[in-house]
Amino acid sequence: MHRRSAIFLDKDGTVLIDVPYNVDPDKMYPAPGALAALQQLARLDWPLIVVSNQSGLALGRFAQPALAHVRTRLEQMFEASGARLHDFYHCPHHPQGSVPAYTRDCSCRKPEPGMLLRAAADHDIDLQHSWMVGDILNDVEAGRRAGCRTILIDNGNETEWQMSPLRTPDFVVADMEAAAHIIIACASESAAHQASPAVEAWR
Repeated sequence: MHRRSAIFLDKDGTVLIDVPYNVDPDKMYPAPGALAALQQLARLDWPLIVVSNQSGLALGRFAQPALAHVRTRLEQMFEASGARLHDFYHCPHHPQGSVPAYTRDCSCRKPEPGMLLRAAADHDIDLQHSWMVGDILNDVEAGRRAGCRTILIDNGNETEWQMSPLRTPDFVVADMEAAAHIIIACASESAAHQASPAVEAWR
C-alpha cells in the first residue's frame, strides 16, 4: 500500500488562538489565517492531523471527557472550511502533574515525536514527505525527530528560543495561511519533479 503524506498541526496557537487549558468549545477561536489555510490545504487531499500537548489533564485542570467536545468543535471548524480533521492526538502527561495516572515522563509529549509516530503507524503515513506546523520550537523538534519537514509560525508564542539543529525549522512564517502556501508550493514542485521522468520517457 502506498504511504501518504500528511500535515500535522499543533492546536493552541496554530489552529486556534491560544487560551491556556481551555476545553470550552465556545472559547475556541480560529487563529489568524487558520480557516483560509484549512480551505487551501484541503485541496491537497492529505490527512490533516492535530497533535496537541494537553498537560491540563495531568495538572487536574480538566478531565478526559472534555476533550471529546474539543475534538467535535475542531471537526466543525475544519468542515466549515471545506476540510476534514483526519484525527486528533493528545498527550495527557506532565512530569510535575497532580493526577498520578498522567504524572510521568513520556514519549508523546512534544518535543518528543510519539504522537506523530503513532499517527504514522495508524494511518500509513510517510513521515519524510509530511509536514509539522506549530507555533513553538517544541513543535518543530517533534516534527524533526519524526522525520517531517517543519514550519514555525512566529506569532510571539515562542519566548525562549533555545535553538539546536533539531529545533531549527525549515520555514518561518507569520501565520497558518502562509504555512499553507509553502506546503502547497512544495507539493506542486515535488509532483512536477516526479512527473518529469515519465514525460522524458514518453518523448
